[in-house]
Amino acid sequence: MIVGITGSLSSGKSTAAKILSKNKYPLFSADKVVKNLYSSPNFKKKLSNKLSINPKNFKYDIKNKLLNKKISLKRLTKIIHPFVRKNMHSFIKKHKKKKLTVLEIPLLIESKLFNYFDVIILVMSSKKSRLRRYLKNGGSKNFFNFLDKKQLDQRKKTKYCDFIIVNNKSKKNLKKKVNDIIDKINE
Repeated sequence: MIVGITGSLSSGKSTAAKILSKNKYPLFSADKVVKNLYSSPNFKKKLSNKLSINPKNFKYDIKNKLLNKKISLKRLTKIIHPFVRKNMHSFIKKHKKKKLTVLEIPLLIESKLFNYFDVIILVMSSKKSRLRRYLKNGGSKNFFNFLDKKQLDQRKKTKYCDFIIVNNKSKKNLKKKVNDIIDKINE
């Protein structure tokens, strides 16, 4: 069974995905793929050339140019997403015989990837809770608001999902909700 976990920025999807995989089942994270791309000298060079980004202040320059509308998020994602998708396909192929495979993909709905999954779980959270988590992890309010506006509204995502988790409480509460879904999947 291939399970996709999605949700808006800082909704708790990474935590839910880790709980679901229980360190027992393979776990793919689109965010980790992007993070690895941003650390790759070859990719940084390619992106720097295409978008006129300073490779020495790579992450800062990308954020700054996005916020100041010197590059569009759409253009950036057109460069990044093929790499993420390629990694996703390889991951699914590599683990196709596993009982359960978990993929955490923030833009699963926006990228129209639903056909790859047997089950899709949406992790939702209030904007206030998501902003608090984002700031706690070192993000800025301006960049949170910028990215949040670019994502499909959480309520519109629900029609594509098999299970919805509202994650405004504790990690313990999230774990209980994920485990309840595991029980339903295993019925």
